[in-house]
Amino acid sequence: MGGDSVALVLGDNLFFGSGMRELLARARARETGATVFAYHVDDPSAYGVVTLGPDGRPLRLVEKPVTPESPWAVTGLYFYDNQVLDIAAGVRPSARGELEITSVNEAYLERGQLHVERMSRGYAWLDTGTHDSLLEAAEFVRTLQHRQGLQVACLEEIAYLQGFIGQDQLVARGKLFAKTAYGQNLLKLAQEDQSALLAR
Repeated sequence: MGGDSVALVLGDNLFFGSGMRELLARARARETGATVFAYHVDDPSAYGVVTLGPDGRPLRLVEKPVTPESPWAVTGLYFYDNQVLDIAAGVRPSARGELEITSVNEAYLERGQLHVERMSRGYAWLDTGTHDSLLEAAEFVRTLQHRQGLQVACLEEIAYLQGFIGQDQLVARGKLFAKTAYGQNLLKLAQEDQSALLAR
């Protein structure tokens, strides 16, 4: 990582929602500190929980509290500045005997450098760490793709809209997978006006 900032997403997390691009851009624009993403849940005791003050600033972080004082779970998506390397190196096992990401976030909180972005009702956060939750996520993605005719988490589409790849590269990837619905979608995207794609 050198002196760069970093984004971390846990592998069993799936995020979806209109405005996700803007939410991530706000976090990325912060030059110092850390940003975590909070999601309102019914049973916060299964998660790391953040308590927010009236101004939306974080007051406390508790990992899997027995009696949660907040319904806001910290999701598995984090943006950190380069301080995270030294902070993570100093983390010691918790009372549960585990190295907790909450310990890293608490260090930023103590420094007054922790920011919280709340995901509103329009977002879906699925933790796919169990068989049931993995099936639930697959059904969610399948339903969206069938109803909208759009691919969820199409990496080439994201790269194209962010300007990381050009139309020629998008077409080349589409041709590579041309026998699949995924490849056909890429070729279709390459023919559409980019501003129309951004408006979706």
